[in-house]
Amino acid sequence: MSALASYAAHPEESRGRLHGEAPCPSRTVYQRDRDRIVHSTSFRRLIHKTQVFIYHEGDHYRTRLTHSLEVAQIARTLARSLSLNEDLVETVALAHDLGHTPFGHAGEDALNAAMQAVGGFDHNAQSLRVVTHLEHRYASFRGLNLTWETLEGIVKHNGPLTDAGGQPIGRYAEKGLPHAIREFAKAYDLGLGTYCSLEGQVAAVADDIAYNNHDIDDGFRAGYITVKELEGVPVVGRAIAAARAAYGDISGSVLIWETIRRMISGMVEDVRAEALARIADAAPLWSDDVRALNGPLVDFSPAMAAGIAELRSFLMKRVYMHPAIAEKMAAAAAMLRQLYDYFSEHPEAMSADAGLSVASSAGDAAARQRAVGDFVAGMTDMFALKTHAAIFGGGR
Repeated sequence: MSALASYAAHPEESRGRLHGEAPCPSRTVYQRDRDRIVHSTSFRRLIHKTQVFIYHEGDHYRTRLTHSLEVAQIARTLARSLSLNEDLVETVALAHDLGHTPFGHAGEDALNAAMQAVGGFDHNAQSLRVVTHLEHRYASFRGLNLTWETLEGIVKHNGPLTDAGGQPIGRYAEKGLPHAIREFAKAYDLGLGTYCSLEGQVAAVADDIAYNNHDIDDGFRAGYITVKELEGVPVVGRAIAAARAAYGDISGSVLIWETIRRMISGMVEDVRAEALARIADAAPLWSDDVRALNGPLVDFSPAMAAGIAELRSFLMKRVYMHPAIAEKMAAAAAMLRQLYDYFSEHPEAMSADAGLSVASSAGDAAARQRAVGDFVAGMTDMFALKTHAAIFGGGR
């Protein structure tokens, strides 16, 4: 790792863990966090969780796991170029999707609707719940006992959750903070009213870069979008023209990949230049100076942000809302709602760990509902399909 900037996250200055542990002689605290995430059950499950295309539709489509690995790779590149802590950036990137349900956002919407009586379902809050409670591998504590900085990055990588007075803002303004975040904050204050470290901000931007580009690749592979259509999206059209200028009349998947690699490089360089300019202007001396600011330092330039917004609008219409995907996701959402309702009525049918969670919540109806939500959210696509078929019949 190159020398860290003064405003980077220095492992020796970590605020520590909720439960004190002796240091590891061969790893920094952030390397240790990363290793705990990689070895977790929830991380392994991401291999069979939908990103956009359901896992069994093809071997080459992204899953939550491959997406997380791509985010981590882009995040490390950015971190190194900005003299930030690559280990913390990678850790947040690898953990950011741990709370996702099977079947992507359709699954999240289904669970959110089913759990309205207990505040709904939020994948960001569920990621925190996974690493602080649901993973149970250690004798001394529940969860993975990650550092304050890693937990901050998981919860706040998209920005503050409250204002300075503690009132929820943004998507949480209307209904308040999710239960998992609210409850954990009572034990461990993550500074929900501030921006997170630059490392957390890098992970958030890397997420945007990764999915905007790999969804082009997957959408083209599925036959939902064509090169001609992509040429009409300015940020993509410029990259296509550059690829053809370099290699002549290439086409098909080779043209798409030559386009995407240019787009990723262009977005990374854009963020790097914008971040360096903002850092120079704000002149933070250490990481808490970054948290005290009123906006992020790591972001796209206005011009790139506008180009990405056009791309997102295109992908929404041509890929995410494609009739074939919409039909599959509607069926998946209905299936998850049936599973949630079934296990709410038959908690004894859940796995041993989930059953213990329900049993420990005796007399607390809300806690029982959340335990059922944990069980269903933790399913892979494959397990959800098999479980649904075993209970209700049918199958694929």
